Amino acid sequence: MSNDVSTPNTQEKSRTAGEAGWHVSRYNVSAKVPDSKMVAIANLFKGNCAEYTPIECYLLSVLEELDENHPIIERFAKRGVICKFDERAALESMGRAACAGSHGIGLTICPTMGCNFDCPYCFEDHYPRKMTQEVQDDVVALAERMLDASGSKDINVSWFGGEPLLAPDIIESLSVRLIELTEKRGGNYSAGIITNGYLLTQEIADMLERCKVTSAQITIDGLGATHDATRHLAGGGPTFERIVSNLRNNKMSFRVSVRHNVHEGNRQEVDALQKFIEQLAEESGNNITYYPAPVSGSETADERGKQVGLLCGSDESDISIRQEAYRFHTGRGSYCGANNIWSVGIDERGNLQKCWEAVDKPQISYGNAHDWDPANPLATASNPDNLTMYLNTACPIPDDECRECIWLPICVGGCPQKRLFEGRKCIAFKDNAEKYVLALHARIGEDKDKDTDAVED
Repeated sequence: MSNDVSTPNTQEKSRTAGEAGWHVSRYNVSAKVPDSKMVAIANLFKGNCAEYTPIECYLLSVLEELDENHPIIERFAKRGVICKFDERAALESMGRAACAGSHGIGLTICPTMGCNFDCPYCFEDHYPRKMTQEVQDDVVALAERMLDASGSKDINVSWFGGEPLLAPDIIESLSVRLIELTEKRGGNYSAGIITNGYLLTQEIADMLERCKVTSAQITIDGLGATHDATRHLAGGGPTFERIVSNLRNNKMSFRVSVRHNVHEGNRQEVDALQKFIEQLAEESGNNITYYPAPVSGSETADERGKQVGLLCGSDESDISIRQEAYRFHTGRGSYCGANNIWSVGIDERGNLQKCWEAVDKPQISYGNAHDWDPANPLATASNPDNLTMYLNTACPIPDDECRECIWLPICVGGCPQKRLFEGRKCIAFKDNAEKYVLALHARIGEDKDKDTDAVED
């Protein structure tokens, strides 16, 4: 008897990629690489940017017609430019989870709302009061309740204000207690500080090291007189030389990020200041880096009547795009800690806030460190609406235009504080994706696999 292996229709027909569920990501943005045949494609959900050949771009355009076993499928999927799931639904699930997800508790603590500077664009009103011992006790008790309720062992503290270094004794005493609380549970403690740098002496730097501060943000607005024009002492007086001297002559165990608040009056010094900071890092031996941040407006700054020329809002400058490219990340369902119940801002009176831009505004506090219990967050909040309104700015966003927007994975509806009190603030270069992609391409370069030979269909 013979075996006829040529019987027709005995071999199952393979499926197309489309039949297998593959589709092009809804969050791809692209730009042609100058002086090249290549195209840079960034996937905003995956957080990946790579170059693609003309044939790869063609294969991407006919993806659903390809055989599901085509070798390009795996490469495209790894980079995120294709997928077989609903990315927007994933973002919305991530947003819901982010509201209660815990990787440790985050405390932004303001030992004082007083400040020795008077910067015209500052979003805060300043009060000279300092945190009392009673409020410090409440902060430690709150941290313990948050650890219990979250099931976490870890604490991260951001020292803020006001100018936190006006109250170094409070920073040290609270740090000792919070570190002890963390270590008793076998957890990890970490801390950072946002300071103007004027009071950052060697003695203070040594204290911050003891308090496990590993990062500091210090703002320098330009060189010499340019900086002093906006970052001057309360009542007048220069600050540039004092800050630079502190960074140059004192040894810092922590990394220092120099923020350049860029506005119309100092934007021409971006390159010069960056070079100056790089030289300062080399001379001092300290870990000092530079980044520019366009200035945005605020109600408090407007009331001062001496607003600097702003860049944010409609800014499509290289500065704005450079900042956003620097922060390129995988898609997420929430914008910041304001969307997470385990992230808390605490002012010198123990008032609790969801955003550090609101720490000087007790009228939108949701509770107090003495009374609030995260195990029963709404029942113990003095104003539950001031808590839920921030949490509800996470995905899914109640805004149809945002839900349909290609920028959703990185914008996530924008800053909750601005959305709630000023209105939605879209990415400035929303309609100029090419410029952003090229900025990513310049920073990241080719993030592609080694097997980059042209693929034959």
